[in-house]
Amino acid sequence: MIKVFLASLLMLSNLLALQNVQPEVTIKASGDVQALVQKDGSLYVATSNSAVEIYNLKTKALTRRIEIPYLKDFMGDLMPSKIYSVDMLNNKIIFVSEGKKGYRNLWLDDNGKVKKIIDVSQKWFMRKAMYVNDNKVLIALLTNELILYDISTSKVIYKNQVSASSFAEFMLSEDKMSYATTDESGIVRIIDTLSGEVKRVLEGQNVDKVYQLDYKKGVVLTAGQDRRSATYNADGSASYIEFHFLLYSCALSPDAFFSAVAYNEENDILVYETQNKKKRYNLRGQDSTMTQIIFLDKSHIVASSDSQTINFWTLK
Repeated sequence: MIKVFLASLLMLSNLLALQNVQPEVTIKASGDVQALVQKDGSLYVATSNSAVEIYNLKTKALTRRIEIPYLKDFMGDLMPSKIYSVDMLNNKIIFVSEGKKGYRNLWLDDNGKVKKIIDVSQKWFMRKAMYVNDNKVLIALLTNELILYDISTSKVIYKNQVSASSFAEFMLSEDKMSYATTDESGIVRIIDTLSGEVKRVLEGQNVDKVYQLDYKKGVVLTAGQDRRSATYNADGSASYIEFHFLLYSCALSPDAFFSAVAYNEENDILVYETQNKKKRYNLRGQDSTMTQIIFLDKSHIVASSDSQTINFWTLK
């Protein structure tokens, strides 16, 4: 505990020595950005404006916009539907949208043909959906139920109540055979994707709600309400860094060498070496509370916040 505390003090005392990096490119989505996913040279953007927007990562140009109908509020007025998550596999896009009475819809865009595959009649408070394979998707409910769903047969393979705490986030491993999930308890669980069996329970580093996590190369990184960013390694070792502000978003580089955490009131992103905690970069320019950070590769980062702004940085 003393070592962790001293490491935290050392990191915070040296923040001014960081290399400040400004965005190379900034683009504006049509609505506040809720989530980002990169696949096959494109950036898929879930917005609050009834749309998923797709950008070419090389040119940063908008290449396509998937629109869904507006909702009616309690006064009968039309309002845009918020898109909560988006994912893509083999040119098929799935996304979760706001629906009537607080329930959620799951949509499928199959090469330009858009249809609703789960609607509000299911009464699911979906928060996130990701592809496991061509036919199966992993769905998280706000009630912290994780569902493996076969979209080809419209059947639930399993529905697991992970804990009594409300859901926060899950991330699939690179091979999609396991996922890390967390909730307001601060506990992280590693779960077998196909069976739903809990393989590991990771705890002791966060003592309050974890807002977000990432999971790469067997390493789990968290961003917590307790102002801690925890690292859980595949060998069972763990540590955390403590900050002075709520941590809303985090990400690991593809090789898990770098960690990135949105860590202060200015919405800056700290990039540091995951294992030795050596601080490397301070990314500036975000204009609101962070919603997503993604390493495009080890040297390029994109991030969104609860605004229309999407920034791109290069680490030099």
